[in-house]
Amino acid sequence: MDEKILSVKNLSVEYISYGRGACHAVNDVSFEVFRGEVLGLVGETGAGKTTIALSIMRLLPIPQGRVTGGSVLLDNHDVFKLSDEDMRRIRGEKISMIFQDPMTALNPIDRVGDQIAEMIYIHQKTNRIEAEKRAVAMLEKVGIPGQRYSEYPHQFSGGMRQRVVIAIALVCSPLLLIADEPTTALDVTIQAQVLDMMDKLKTELGTSVILISHDLGVIAEMCDRVAVIYAGEVVELGSAPDVFESPLHPYTQGLFGSLPDIETRNRRLTPIDGQMPDPANLPKGCKFSPRCTCCKESCREAPVDLTEISREHYVRCFLVNSRKVGATDV
Repeated sequence: MDEKILSVKNLSVEYISYGRGACHAVNDVSFEVFRGEVLGLVGETGAGKTTIALSIMRLLPIPQGRVTGGSVLLDNHDVFKLSDEDMRRIRGEKISMIFQDPMTALNPIDRVGDQIAEMIYIHQKTNRIEAEKRAVAMLEKVGIPGQRYSEYPHQFSGGMRQRVVIAIALVCSPLLLIADEPTTALDVTIQAQVLDMMDKLKTELGTSVILISHDLGVIAEMCDRVAVIYAGEVVELGSAPDVFESPLHPYTQGLFGSLPDIETRNRRLTPIDGQMPDPANLPKGCKFSPRCTCCKESCREAPVDLTEISREHYVRCFLVNSRKVGATDV
């Protein structure tokens, strides 16, 4: 995993809301994705995970959403400097996205096979007959009989529709796949099948993955590294074993504390009190300070840097940072 596929540097995004002004959805986010790895983005609803993904894909709603700072380098190309035509060429060929709801991601009046074949026809300049043959092969690769090529999205179950969306996303073997909560609406059995299939295809095609999920179990099973997102910031970033076995940020600890543990007899979970701050009126200092039980006055006064606490393990917290002598800011 030495080859860098994606580099996000100091990305900031805001939405313009009439009557409220600018909502700061993403604030100075930086991370990298290497070839063949799975990076997990985890956090509460409204943390900014999907906005980060849409920014990378250059699919922010216009004119409400806009990138106010930073850069996104995909395979050494600055995504924000590409023309619209070049960006359309890259989507599907070098980078693809699996959206949360497969029913709204698919065209209801086109056959599912044609929607897969269209990706091949557009990006790989093959004839339609060859594109259809490869679309059938891709359907079978994701566990759908090739005979169902001519059926429409409404004729498939939720799990099968998600398989079709995955087939569309991976048919051109992109460098990077962004999966935005791909198993949210699926039952546990189908979820396990879809995740197993994604992992197998990722290995076969050599595709890197950004996996967005609320489910910490899914993140633990699938991801090599984890970025914990809160109020549009990365508050903790490290390898999955480091983050899961030694969570350092109070928010990360709170996420794990709110999960049931079959090894203990606690009758009640430990929730994180309060709600995420209003993105139109973010706290001056640490964004988590209004909810943090360890908060000091200094936490409320100045922004906190993301600091390397141990090898490749970064945390955005004054209290944690103060324990690390000679820490390096990033």
